[in-house]
Amino acid sequence: MSRHAAALSIASIALFLAMTALEFLYFQRLSGGLASLDIRVAGFTPDEGMAWLTALGQRGGEIIIVWHYLTFDLLFPALLSLTLVSLILVFGRRLSTFRAMSAQLQALFALVLVLPYAVADYAQNFAVARLLSDFQSANPDSLAFASLLTVTKFALLAIPVFVIAVFALAGQRRR
Repeated sequence: MSRHAAALSIASIALFLAMTALEFLYFQRLSGGLASLDIRVAGFTPDEGMAWLTALGQRGGEIIIVWHYLTFDLLFPALLSLTLVSLILVFGRRLSTFRAMSAQLQALFALVLVLPYAVADYAQNFAVARLLSDFQSANPDSLAFASLLTVTKFALLAIPVFVIAVFALAGQRRR
C-alpha cells in the first residue's frame, strides 16, 4: 500500500476539491448561504442544524443526499483512510524503530490510528443523511448527536494527520 501513497494522495485531494467545489458553488446556494453540517469543524447547535435543514427543504435535502452522501462522501472516508494508512507507512518506514517492526505490526499500527476516523465519518454521514431524508425526525437530540459526530470525526482525523507530520519531521531530521 505504501507504494501507492502518491496516487492515493492525488485521488484524495482531487475528490476533496470536487466536494469543496460542490459545497461552495452549489450546496450553499441551496441553503441560502449556510455551510453544510458536514464541514462545521466545531459542530453546530440544534438551532443552526435546524436552520440549515429548513433552508434546504425537501428538494435541497434530496439533492445533497444524492450528490454528496450517496456519491462523493460514500467514497471519500474510505479513500482518505487508505491514503492516511499509506502515508503513515511511508513516513514511518523512514524511522529505524518503525522499520524494525514487522510489516503486519506496522499495518496494524496505521489501521488502529485511522479506523476510528473512518467509523466516525461514516456514522456522521449516516446521521446527517438521516436528518435530510426524514426532516420530521430532526429534534434537538438528533441534531446534537450529529454535531457531536461531526466534531468527533475531525478530532479523530487530527490523530493520524499529527502522526504523519511527526513521522515526516522525524524522518527529515534523520537525513
